[in-house]
Order: sequence, then C-alpha cells, then structure tokens
Amino acid sequence: MLVLTTAFWSLSFPTMKALSLAQQAVLPEASTWFLSSLCMVYRFGLAALVMVLWCGRSLGGLTRLEVEEGVGLGVFASIGLVLQMDGLAYTHASTSAFLTQCYCIIIPVWVAVVERRWPGPIVGVSCLLVVLGVAVLSRVDWREFTLGRGEIETILASVVFTGQILWLQRPKYAPNRVNHFTAVMFAVISLACVPPAVLTTARASDWVTAYAVPGAGLFLALLVVICTLGGYLLMNAWQPRVTATEAGLIYCAEPVFASVLALFLPAWLSVVSGVAYANERLTSSLLVGGGLITAANLLIHADRRRPAAAEPDRAQ
Repeated sequence: MLVLTTAFWSLSFPTMKALSLAQQAVLPEASTWFLSSLCMVYRFGLAALVMVLWCGRSLGGLTRLEVEEGVGLGVFASIGLVLQMDGLAYTHASTSAFLTQCYCIIIPVWVAVVERRWPGPIVGVSCLLVVLGVAVLSRVDWREFTLGRGEIETILASVVFTGQILWLQRPKYAPNRVNHFTAVMFAVISLACVPPAVLTTARASDWVTAYAVPGAGLFLALLVVICTLGGYLLMNAWQPRVTATEAGLIYCAEPVFASVLALFLPAWLSVVSGVAYANERLTSSLLVGGGLITAANLLIHADRRRPAAAEPDRAQ
C-alpha cells in the first residue's frame, strides 16, 4: 500500500509541471513562489473540504490527540514543502530530487542514536542501494555539485520530512481515526500556504486567472483526488504498520514512478493544456537507478526473520 502511495504522489510531478507551464503562459510576470503556494492553498484546501464532507457528523467527536497529530503532520509537511520549493530555485531539479531522499539515511541514524544501537546489515545495504539508485536516477553531476543555499534548504526539507514520518509513528496516536487527523493535516497545510501566496500576489485577480487556464480544473482534480486524498490517506493509514526506516526506503520509490510517468504522460497533458510539454526518453539511468531502489525495497521486505527486533523503530 505504501508503494501505491508513492505511485499516487508521483503523478503530482508531471501534473504540476503542466499546470505551471499553462499558468506561466497567461501570467508570465507571476513568481514561482506565488504559483506554487497558491496551488498548495487550493489543493489541500479542497482536500480538507472533501474530508469534512466525507466525515460528516463524526468530526464533532474530534479528539485532542487527533488534532495534535493532524497539526503536527501539517506543520512538518508545510515547512518541508516551503523549504523544498525555495531550494529548487537555487539548485538543479536532479540535485533536489536526490537530496530530498536523504531521510532514508537520517531515519536509521535517528533510530540508532535514540536506541543506542546500530541498524542491522540489511538496513545498511538497503540504504546504500537507495542512495546509489536515486543518484543514478537523478543523474546528479558531481562535477557541478556544490553545497549552496539550494542544497542546504533541500537537505533541511528532508530533515523536516523525517520529522513528519516519525511523527506518524508515535504509539500514542495509534487509536486516532485516520480520516479525522488527515482532515486536520490538510487544513493546516492549506492555511500555512496562504501567507506566502498573499505576499507574492501581484494582483488579486491572479488567484482566479491562474486557474482559468485550459486544463486547470482537470489538473487540480488529479492533484486533489489522487495525489492528496489517495496518497496521504494511504500513507496515514498504512505507514504505522511498518517501521519508520522501512517507510523511508519505500518512499524513495516515488522518483522511479515519476520517471516512468514522464515517458508518456507529458504529451497527454500538453494536449489538454495547449502548452509544449514533451515526453522524456527511456534511459539507462531509469533502468539502473530504478532497479537499485527496487532491489533495496525487496531486500528490506525479505528481512522478516526477526519481526520483534523491528518494533522499537515504530515507537520513535
């Protein structure tokens, strides 16, 4: 189910790219900060509205722990996304994709520090395979790699996403109802993105113009229904059933699915939006990088001989 989660999330990459291209055609002076934050306001705001309508009367029984969990997840997600978006403006997309996956290393290190024990060899090998796989998949040019503002912000974003993963694993939240704290999470993310959207708005009418472009309704629907409702509900429901380390490794499959979708989906989206958005080509980077990440996940899943040893990792 978590692999399916990453597949749902991966759809957001080509969809948001097509939407951004269409919006820039009618609002060339609009900043990327405005378009990105506005998308987050609408995307998670609509998702929160759907959750409120879906849960209906049961939200009246929202507990303090459900609010606490939802607010925590929303705060971590908001900060991480803001850092990631700003960092992307100062580094290459491939470098951003690579550094975002740092949580697959940070989580085992955190667990090792808290529990005062080193991860097992299977975890170590799996983490190494994922790092190598993402590096190959992202085609990072090590000759041009520098640790500047963009890279530092992206690493910080990965640290924050680590907090989000660990927050969801806390045992005291186990009785919480997924629909309830997810609704709170969506609302917090949407509200947190309002200030940057307002501060970067050139004209009030841009809030409407940006989503009056061809295909905007379809793209927003895909983002809300599949990437947000589908992806995050699956994450929130199923991640606590595995260890935090295993979840971090599974989530690294997201760029693999994004690369596969980029082989055919851009051309379809360009027909709807009327903008030039070409498909990417199948490369050895996708085959080798995707293969290494898949091998890491198969390896960590196969290591089920000592289930009791994995339990402490869930309690962080």
